[in-house]
Amino acid sequence: MNAAAASEALAPIEAWFAQQGWTPMAFQRQCWQAYLAGDSGLLQVPTGSGKTYAAVMGPIAEMLAAVHQQTQPSQPAGDAMHAPATAQASVRNEKKTAHAREPLPPALTEVAAHPKTQNQKAEAKPRRKTGRFGTPSRGLRLLVITPLRALSRDLALSIEQPIAAMGWPLRVAIRNGDTSTHERSKQLRTPPEILITTPESLSVLLANAKAHELFGQLQAVVLDEWHELMGSKRGTQTELCLSWLRRHRLQLRTWAISATIGNLEEAARAAMGLPSSTADPPPSPRIITTDIQRATAIRSLLPDTIDGFPWGGHLGLRMYEELVAGLEPGVSTLLFTNTRNQAERWHQCLRFACPEMEDGLALHHSAIDRAEREAIEARVKAGELRWVVCTSSLDLGVDFQPVERVVQIGSAKNLARLLQRAGRSAHCPGGTSQVLFMPTNALELLEVSAMRRGLENGLVEHRRPPQLPLDVLLQHLTSLACGAGFQPQDELATVRQCWSFRHLTDTQWQWCLDFLEHGGQCLSAYPRYRKLVRCRLHDDEPAAPAEPWRFRVLDKTIARLHRFNIGTITADRSVTVRFVRGAVIGHVEEAFIGRLKPGDVFFFAGRQLEFVRLREMTAQVKATSKKSSTVPAWAGGQMALSDLLSSHLRQEVDRCARALDGEATLDTPELQALEPLLQRQANLSGLPRSDQLLVELCRSREGSHLFVYPFEGRFVHEGIGFLWAWRLARQKASTITVSVNDYGFELLAPKAYPFEELLDLHGDDLLDLRNLESDLQQALNFSELCRRRFRAIAQVSGLISQAMPGQNKTGGQLQISAALLFDVFQKHEPGSLLLEQAQREVLEEQLEAQRLQTALERMASCTWRVERIARPGPLAFPLLVERLNSRLSNESLLDRVQRLINEAQRAEAL
Repeated sequence: MNAAAASEALAPIEAWFAQQGWTPMAFQRQCWQAYLAGDSGLLQVPTGSGKTYAAVMGPIAEMLAAVHQQTQPSQPAGDAMHAPATAQASVRNEKKTAHAREPLPPALTEVAAHPKTQNQKAEAKPRRKTGRFGTPSRGLRLLVITPLRALSRDLALSIEQPIAAMGWPLRVAIRNGDTSTHERSKQLRTPPEILITTPESLSVLLANAKAHELFGQLQAVVLDEWHELMGSKRGTQTELCLSWLRRHRLQLRTWAISATIGNLEEAARAAMGLPSSTADPPPSPRIITTDIQRATAIRSLLPDTIDGFPWGGHLGLRMYEELVAGLEPGVSTLLFTNTRNQAERWHQCLRFACPEMEDGLALHHSAIDRAEREAIEARVKAGELRWVVCTSSLDLGVDFQPVERVVQIGSAKNLARLLQRAGRSAHCPGGTSQVLFMPTNALELLEVSAMRRGLENGLVEHRRPPQLPLDVLLQHLTSLACGAGFQPQDELATVRQCWSFRHLTDTQWQWCLDFLEHGGQCLSAYPRYRKLVRCRLHDDEPAAPAEPWRFRVLDKTIARLHRFNIGTITADRSVTVRFVRGAVIGHVEEAFIGRLKPGDVFFFAGRQLEFVRLREMTAQVKATSKKSSTVPAWAGGQMALSDLLSSHLRQEVDRCARALDGEATLDTPELQALEPLLQRQANLSGLPRSDQLLVELCRSREGSHLFVYPFEGRFVHEGIGFLWAWRLARQKASTITVSVNDYGFELLAPKAYPFEELLDLHGDDLLDLRNLESDLQQALNFSELCRRRFRAIAQVSGLISQAMPGQNKTGGQLQISAALLFDVFQKHEPGSLLLEQAQREVLEEQLEAQRLQTALERMASCTWRVERIARPGPLAFPLLVERLNSRLSNESLLDRVQRLINEAQRAEAL
């Protein structure tokens, strides 16, 4: 569309902005013009700056121009690209008539202001008023893909606002796991012009025989919160779906939206895909950014005194009075925690501390029933709820205009996560996000000081798409075969256009086809694994050897089971929690319910509940006044420092070390509050500078301790800790226990173990990169880690199904099925690409092998600062508590920690 035609097409959009009293921002107009010019790309602007309207208004303008053209008299044949401009010119020529004397934008505004103009009887019906645009031809034109269901509702409201105000003849619909069967069928019969969906629901649509018809008129795809999708298998699933859509809609345009991502070009290429021919140069991604600076004001709640024995959680709930004093009943606030368990506990604490806020306080996380979550979101937007304790279930893109402040309880561990959560407050252009930081550990003040400095420098995290996740590819191919089917050669070229599969080899592709058609080398005897059948192109009859054919899934049971289990999110089996005679409350993990006996009381979703019985994966409960401190814990709650934040944390520690030596100043409130603890650490041992590696040696009644502080994050420390333990034990055999946190790791051996001697003789060997992968595999019971990872891969690829329609599988049954398949593959097909993928994912994702290698290289370049200490200092004490927390004992963790503190204080007194 040329510039003049684009300007005419955008007139209705400009009219609506004028009606709101807004002026479109430069980046919004730039995005609209780029879309109408036929470009695809990525839009990155701060949260709350209007990026949704920047992405969707271009496609909407194109749809309105096409509808307007249909209502005009036929034009002479000409360049189709100029048709919208011709249609708009026809409108200008009609200004001589009494009906259309005003310019187009005011006329549109008049239609919106006075909708009942012609047929009052017809307008009384609950249908959309089409104004001067007439009735559009039906068909899906714009697809909006979002990572969260809550975002779907929010996006729909935002997009419907101008449509309803201006009387545009467009329909918006949502399709996700919450959409009713009736509504889904209706969407297939009469598709809306705009559909908002999730990656999983889009895959289900591709598994429908009517997929070609449904997407036959699709013009644009918008990827909302792309940074959240692209770093996971859900992003890969989205890439595969988009590659299929692009092959059938050659002019399809894709626009990704992101507020926080560092590797912009890679993110844009992953969203746009690669050219269909390797001879073609990769298209240059269109990246639109803005110089809008969204300010983030961070204020930390600082304890009056900081204990010299810090440990994870030692502040936490003890500082609830300081948190309550920092909150204001009249200020709408979201209180973010990192885990659902933590959210439950803080909600319980605030109810106890502020009974007057009972009607203005709520709890929101993903395990709570959908209806209750939606009600809470609506009450927040209406301004009825003042404080909401929540998790990441509310930190993505949801527009909460009334929210004025965000509280982060515990370190966010990631700059991008903090920015996302901060963006929930003052969610409007030019707003300043207010963040109140509540530490749960004194050392977290170091992290928030590093975050403050990182934000001032404008640093943003990178996200890397997974490479060659074949389990997602197997699921995608089965989905296509459940629909219209696919021809292997055509589909191979399409799959290779995905950024995640650009290096897919012919051998890997053929293995995938053999696996789906025959069950691979060791499952061919089982019909349920022989999913694909070769059929003729135009019917489901078997294809003769010489005629063209396609792959199809003909077994209705296999197809139904596959559609029921589409998705890449795998988690422990959840149990529904329901009142004995009442509504569903939410979901908790099977392992938690399995530990309860009838009569046990636990706290969940803001309620005291008594467990009655477990029936068919439903935990029946009743309300009770009995008190309990038991709260469900969900797997996967641990977060580790990101690579970027780890680097800044080391710089922060270096600043502290130089400040104590008089070479710098403690220039943030957090560092100033930490000064007594830092001084204590310096007196007992030392603080490492950026070119130093601090190593502490200590003996106690427990044995010989080795403390090391690389400041690389929990997961990296886990790998290095076990690697060192194995390499040391190889020099002198012993049982060595490993404890890790985000700052370092501890190795505990028997009292006589010669750590110091081994460091002198073999210190360089501990950092040796030769045979790193094989040593890691020896050190970490690698086979067991792969076995656990294989379970998730088996679920995604369709080897095991999480549920059958009308029946349920327990987590134990799923684990047994996956374990049996793992053993079968190891014995009969050791070269299975799914086994290879499990090994690769353990190394790259769980152990972060690349980051671990970089950490070892950095540590090797550092000067070792070895300190012999009489007792554990502030950096070492949290590692002792980590080890205590993993032990079974009839003594509470708090009692055991207090005993350690008392022993240390007595030692100091002596």
